[in-house]
Amino acid sequence: MDLSWTDDRVERLKTLWMEGHSASQIAAELGGVTRNAVIGKVHRLGLSGRAKPQPQAARPRKAREPSHPMRPVAPITIGNLAVKAEPMAEAAPEVAPAPAPVPEVVPFERATILTLTEQTCKWPIGDPSRADFFFCGRKSESGVPYCTYHCRMAYQPAHDRRRDRKAS
Repeated sequence: MDLSWTDDRVERLKTLWMEGHSASQIAAELGGVTRNAVIGKVHRLGLSGRAKPQPQAARPRKAREPSHPMRPVAPITIGNLAVKAEPMAEAAPEVAPAPAPVPEVVPFERATILTLTEQTCKWPIGDPSRADFFFCGRKSESGVPYCTYHCRMAYQPAHDRRRDRKAS
């Protein structure tokens, strides 16, 4: 059903466009043309700067019930200690604790890219584009690129990752 762009249809298109109607609304009003055909015609006619669309009344939203108001909580194991947590009425989002600050007693060794070895911590400190950039340089375990402190920052236990995915 290909209706050509007659002078009357073009005038109606211009009027509707200037009133702020969307291309979909204009296509439905004119009939026999698609939204893309309307957009193409508007472009070819050089129409721009139309009126702001009329704001539609906001639909009232239904209040959503919590999906699990009494979510059961699995036992938590910390070392050899197992703790059974009570279910909460509404679970607050869990936030991973910030890593402990670096103890002042153990300063960085300030390694450069040229002084790094398999036994030095390769944690970058500072902005690599600045002259004062360095790597931690403290002793690391064999096969691990970071010292104990930076390993705690870099690696998260698998059980914590699974918990974080469920919260999303």
